[in-house]
Amino acid sequence: MGDVRVSATGKFPPERFVAALTDFSAEREKLFGNSQGGYLKVHGQGPDWADVTEGSTAGGGIWQRYRYDWSRPGEVRLEVLDSNTFGKGSYWEYHVTPDGSGGSRVALHIHRNPTSLRGRFLDLALRLVGKRFFDRDLRHTIAAIEAAG
Repeated sequence: MGDVRVSATGKFPPERFVAALTDFSAEREKLFGNSQGGYLKVHGQGPDWADVTEGSTAGGGIWQRYRYDWSRPGEVRLEVLDSNTFGKGSYWEYHVTPDGSGGSRVALHIHRNPTSLRGRFLDLALRLVGKRFFDRDLRHTIAAIEAAG
């Protein structure tokens, strides 16, 4: 079981990050590197939840089916429902708060429960380099949201 925690700031209000995170259109791939278009499938969606499969070619092809929940202001939780690497009890949790100057602070906590040999290998690798990898990925997402205006 592995955990990664990263955070970064952006020059936009918290609602803008939450809106980008919960937009499952074709534009998603431009903002979130771990959500490549060929894997994206929305199974169902409501006003504050979505059932979505996402993935990328990283690590030989990783996909996860999530239950997104953004019913609490400033929080988006992605609960893993199914995956080829990580299982029940795994999640991504974003906390997005005002930074006091009109921008946002985004804190991300990722918790993994590996369920396969690939998952155990990736969990080990992410224990070593995950913080750096996810920090860079979060900063890239924030920069892309800022550039989108």
